[in-house]
Amino acid sequence: MKRMFTKFLTVSLVVLGAMSLNAQDIHFSQFYLSPLNLNPAMTGVMNCNVRLVANYRNQWASVLKSYAYNTYSVSYDQKIPVGRYDYFGIGGSFWGDRAGRSDFAQLQGKLSLSYAKRMGGYRNEAHYLVFGVDGGVLQRSIDYTGLQWGTQHSGNGTYDPTASSLENFTNDNVLVPDLAAGLMWFSVFDENNNLYIGGAYHHLNRADISFQDQVEDQIYSRFTVHAGGEFAIADKVSLVPGVITMIQGPSLEVNAGTSLRFLLFKSRYEEQAIQFGAWTRLSNRLEDGIHSDALILSTRFDYNDFSLGFSYDLNISDLRPASNSNGAFEFALVYKICGPEKRNVYCPNF
Repeated sequence: MKRMFTKFLTVSLVVLGAMSLNAQDIHFSQFYLSPLNLNPAMTGVMNCNVRLVANYRNQWASVLKSYAYNTYSVSYDQKIPVGRYDYFGIGGSFWGDRAGRSDFAQLQGKLSLSYAKRMGGYRNEAHYLVFGVDGGVLQRSIDYTGLQWGTQHSGNGTYDPTASSLENFTNDNVLVPDLAAGLMWFSVFDENNNLYIGGAYHHLNRADISFQDQVEDQIYSRFTVHAGGEFAIADKVSLVPGVITMIQGPSLEVNAGTSLRFLLFKSRYEEQAIQFGAWTRLSNRLEDGIHSDALILSTRFDYNDFSLGFSYDLNISDLRPASNSNGAFEFALVYKICGPEKRNVYCPNF
C-alpha cells in the first residue's frame, strides 16, 4: 500500500507540475533575500549603491527525481539620490521555473522603478514611504510529447504512446505582458534596530495565459503583504523576524519565523555576522482549511559586502510518505557595491 501511495503521489505531482496552467507564482523560502520578486517597492532599498542577487531553489527531487521543480532568479538594482533626503530606485530581474515530465516552464524579465520619500527623522533615525512599480513579459511553454493520457493505457495495463490522446492543443508557447505595483514603509531607529511593512499587487493586467486559442485562462492576481525588521536583544545579538502572506486566486500561503543574528566582527571597513533561523509555511487546501506545509531551517552568513543564505524545507504535509519528509533546498547570494556615498540612511538589511 505504501508503494502504491508513493507512486500515486509521484504521478500526481508530475501531472500537477505539467498541467496546472493557471498555477501559482514562484516562491522562495528566503523571501527576504529576493527583494525584487517580493515587492517592486523594495527596489533600491539598501545601505549601499548597487545590489546583485541570485537565487536557486530545488523542490520535490526525492519524489520526482529528474522532473523536480527548479526555480532560479537574478536581479540588479541601485539607488539614485534625489534632493537632500529622497532617492529613486531602478533595477531589473529575470527568473525561470521548470517542472514536470512536460517541461512546463515559465520565464519572466522585468524592469523595476521606485521612489522613496522621507516622512520624518534624520540620517540615523528616519521614516520612509516607498512606492514601486515593475513591468515586463512573462513566457510560458510546455512539451506535450512528455505527457501520458488515459486513452493511451489499455485495460491490461500496457501503454501505447502512439495512441490518440483525444486532446487538442493549439499552442505550446505563450508570451504576455505583466505589471505590478507595491508600497512599503520602513523606519530605522539606529544601526541595529529597524522595521518595515509592505504590500504588493502582482499581475495587475491579468493576462490570458491559455495554450488554447478558443479558451480564455486569465492568470490570477497575487496580493502580498510582508513585514519584518531587526531588533537588538543583547550586545552583538539581534532578533530578525519576518512574515509574508500571499493570496492568489483560491490559494493562500503564509511564511513566518525568525532568525538570530550574531555579530562576529565589526570595524570601520569590515563586518562579519551569522544568522540561524526557523520558519514555518502554512497553506490552504481548497476544501479542508489551512494546514502546515513545511518547517524551514535557514542560515545566513554576511561577510562585508557579500551575503550567502541557505535554507532547507522539511516537508510536514501529507506528502511525507512519498518524500520521506524531504522538501526543498535553496541558495541565495547577495553582493552589494557600496563605494563613496555623499549621504545615506540606514535601511533594513535585505
